[in-house]
Amino acid sequence: MTIVIDTSSLMALVRYYLPFDKEDTLKNFIKSKVESKSIIVIDKVSLESKRTAKGLIVQSLDFIEDKKNIIKTDTLLPTQSFLRDLENRFCYTALKNKLNETEFENRKQTFLDSADAKLILFCSTTKNDDSLNLDKTILVTEETRTDNDNKLFKKLPEICELLKIEHCNLPTLLETHFGLKLSEYLK
Repeated sequence: MTIVIDTSSLMALVRYYLPFDKEDTLKNFIKSKVESKSIIVIDKVSLESKRTAKGLIVQSLDFIEDKKNIIKTDTLLPTQSFLRDLENRFCYTALKNKLNETEFENRKQTFLDSADAKLILFCSTTKNDDSLNLDKTILVTEETRTDNDNKLFKKLPEICELLKIEHCNLPTLLETHFGLKLSEYLK
């Protein structure tokens, strides 16, 4: 099982879990998973982590910046199928129809350069590539399907469901997939 984590989940870890992790056991557990590549941190998420909340994530989880722990995504290019989905299934048609072609292309390019798009591309690629020998890939995100703030493109859980990519939130990952009893880690 390979876990790919987004910035919102790292922020949740730092804000809601680590303040109660007095002996750094949960932090060290996450660090070991990142270093062993059981939890994947892509370059765009690492970069977002530096810019979000004045770098709070990288201040608390300094291993997120370590180059040996980061997976580069510059070679992950969208397929024609992905681009068609982006224009048709991943965007809200009503919002798309309000834009002219140039505005839509600019927003599409911005999305393609984002951590969310790279996370989806990574999961799609690994899901369909048997040569990587991955059992399954799970995207961890704290995003929900609701409250899209009038953004043109759908949120990660909705796109994951469209592409049949398994996803969960941080508590589900820790409790269900890793079998952790959070009460033992947090005091």
